[in-house]
This record gives sequence, C-alpha cells and structure tokens, in this order.
Amino acid sequence: MEFVSNDGKSVEISVEGEIYLRHAIKTRFINLDDNYIDVVKEYVSELYEKGDIISISEKIISICQNRIVKREDIKIGIWAKFLSKFASHPTTGVGVGETIKMQYAINKVGLFKVILASIASGITKLFGIKGIFYKIVGQEVSGLDGFYDHIWIQYKNIGIELPENPKAVCNEIKNQLGISCMIVDSNDFGQEILGKSDDISYSDETLRQMIRDNPAGQGRQRTPIILIRKCINN
Repeated sequence: MEFVSNDGKSVEISVEGEIYLRHAIKTRFINLDDNYIDVVKEYVSELYEKGDIISISEKIISICQNRIVKREDIKIGIWAKFLSKFASHPTTGVGVGETIKMQYAINKVGLFKVILASIASGITKLFGIKGIFYKIVGQEVSGLDGFYDHIWIQYKNIGIELPENPKAVCNEIKNQLGISCMIVDSNDFGQEILGKSDDISYSDETLRQMIRDNPAGQGRQRTPIILIRKCINN
C-alpha cells in the first residue's frame, strides 16, 4: 500500500521514539443520509490491517448522526449582537465573533456564563492569553462547526454539533467492522480525542501526537479519515 498525505503534510511522524505512517483517505462528500458504519466500511475496510488505528473527523460522524442546528431556528438577540463585536474571527471556522455562534453559546450555557467568559477573555487577552472564552463555555460550544460557506455551500445554513457518545460510536465500529478507531476534533491549532475504541491502549496524549500536525483535510481535499500504521522498520 502506498501512503499519501495532503499537501503540506508528511506521511511519517515520530512519536515517543517510534515512527508512524499516516494515509489520508479520500471520501465523497458525506451527507445527512449517510451511515458512518457504511462510510468506514466503504473507504477503510480494504486498507485496514491489524494494529492500525483510524482517526475520524468528528464532523462526518456528527453529520451521520444528524447533529445539526438550522440557522432559521436560532433567533439572534441583542446580547449576541453586542458581545460578538469584541470576539475574534478565526480562519478555521465560525467563531463567536459571528453573532449566530454567540447566540448558540448563549442558548447552550446561558447568558451569565457567556458574559463571564467574555469578560475573562477580554482581560486575559491583555496578557497574551487566548482561548479562555471557550474554556469557560465548554467544548460543546467550541466544537460547533458550520454556518459558513467559503468551502462547502452545504454548510452555509447549518451548524454541526459535536457527535453524540463518540466512545460508543468507536466501539460500534470496532465490533461491527473489526476496525480500531478514534474520533477527533482537530485543526491547525489543536487536537482533541473525543472518543476511542476500548481496544486502543495508547493514551490520549500519544494519540494527539500522532495527529499533531492535523493531517486530515476537511475542505476540498475530502480526506476526513486518516489511517495510522506503526512503522516496523524504523
């Protein structure tokens, strides 16, 4: 099997003295009527070998679970309009600098916590500390994707929430297909292991190191699945 990587990424990565190979698996555009078991079976089964680990983007699992929020269902209030003016605008997706995500945050965790997070964020930024807002409001808010169309027009009017029970999803994939996997929320600024199948003995930190350069491609590359294989000849 020939391993391939996305542009600007490397097939090989060194983690704790070991070399791992990563293969970016290209898929079709995953839609709301897709089933994640069928997707993994279609694109992974023929490539997978015992000992491999599959890293799956949380986005495609969420889409298969229909974990979406429609733009039309979020009524933007005055507080969201006001607070979003002071937030940053990341290039990796929609942030609370957009009024719709600020309103989503308010709906999810309450206005008081969002105001507290906004004040704390403003103070800590003066000292060069970033990310405090999302640490306070939590992963459910920080993990919201979508509501932008600069890559896929299909995401313009929907927000994509984090997947439901990712650990159970990983175990379901393992039990049905025999494929060890993890579900990750990853971008160029950080990686989070949302869930992994019970047979994986690596710590979350070691798994994060295996994908620390964000080898998947969520845009036009359409490579949301990464096959990871330990190199036995290093």
